[in-house]
Amino acid sequence: MSKNEELFQRAQLHMPGGVNSPVRAFRSVGGVPRFFTRASGSKVWDADGQAYIDYVGSWGPMILGHAHPQVIEAVQRVAAQGLSFGAPTEGEVVLADLLAQLIPSLEMVRLTSSGTEATMSALRLARGFTGRDRIVKFAGCYHGHGDSLLVKAGSGALTFGEPDSAGIPDCLAALTLVLDYNDTAQLQETFARLGDEIAAVIVEPVVGNMNLIAPDIGFLQTLREVCTRHGAVLIFDEVMTGFRVALGGAQALYGITPDLSTFGKVIGGGMPMGAFGGRRDMMQMLAPLGPVYQAGTLSGNPVAVAAGLATLQLIQAPGFYERLTVTTQQLVQGLMRAAKAHGLNFSAQAVGGMFGVYARAEIPRNLAEVMACDRTSFNRFFHAMLDEGFYFAPSAFEAGFVSAAHDIADIGATVAAAERVFAGLAQT
Repeated sequence: MSKNEELFQRAQLHMPGGVNSPVRAFRSVGGVPRFFTRASGSKVWDADGQAYIDYVGSWGPMILGHAHPQVIEAVQRVAAQGLSFGAPTEGEVVLADLLAQLIPSLEMVRLTSSGTEATMSALRLARGFTGRDRIVKFAGCYHGHGDSLLVKAGSGALTFGEPDSAGIPDCLAALTLVLDYNDTAQLQETFARLGDEIAAVIVEPVVGNMNLIAPDIGFLQTLREVCTRHGAVLIFDEVMTGFRVALGGAQALYGITPDLSTFGKVIGGGMPMGAFGGRRDMMQMLAPLGPVYQAGTLSGNPVAVAAGLATLQLIQAPGFYERLTVTTQQLVQGLMRAAKAHGLNFSAQAVGGMFGVYARAEIPRNLAEVMACDRTSFNRFFHAMLDEGFYFAPSAFEAGFVSAAHDIADIGATVAAAERVFAGLAQT
């Protein structure tokens, strides 16, 4: 029995499914999850000592690559001074200033310990600000596991074919309107009927939780226009896209200014961290200034702040995003060439440092098209690439991530392996 198998057996005794987050369990793709012991640059090593070129990157945060020396040094330096105080620190102020500088829509910001906390808090704030109850989200978009948001959610929920979670009161779920991503006509019709009852629209501007889905031209602009017209709060969930698709996030890439935004992943540099912020008049509704309550014992944790600050400083280097975008495009173009050479129905696309691989001839635009992908073929691709030493997301409903540590040799090796894998798939 391998060490991975032994650990998975032990894990299932006291941890539901043997994991602390569902998609890690490999239930979608089958097999035994890998238990990692260390990571460096573009690579991770599992409990059996097997090395993999990593395209998960802790689900997005490791934009610099794993264990970047300057990030590690910052964490070690601050950790030696104390792990948590439950009181303000200068680092929180510096990070808030930097976030406001890099994301102009953040006139004020509050730190949290996770992206889920950030989205839950942003929605509560939007409801408190507008005095309305209804919210709009899009099928397949995942915004954390808050009760109002686990209605046709993406990512791990889709992995098990159960988009709705048990334990959500019907009366609360009824306040969440679920629309189709990229359907501007449906969006406009919904606001024409119910616009005066809608507190907020929350959206992944580039979806990463039903695989990577890019917005159609005009979709985000229509969102901005209908929210403005009807007095609803537009919330961009940039937990995944923030500092991943561009230095200023998706809102900078597409030129749309949301009222509120949520962040996570990259801003913590690999440590637990989230944030939400936006218009000053809205943020001043938060306690202790206003009536909307939100708190967190470990919010602004000094060690997480140190990791986030070091990461955000490094990604501002000239040409960083241009190089990251080129590397990611080289990966998806190579994968598509390899699949096409063997006549397989695979497609791929990238936005910034995020990418999607689909067992489908055409790139999907919404949840229905994602669900039409051939998941059996994807699972075979996943396991064959894993055997070759390449770690892709263990689900057909997850985006992939490239880091600055991935070099031309990594990409070349990945494409060469994909050519062998696709050749094998074409013969079966």
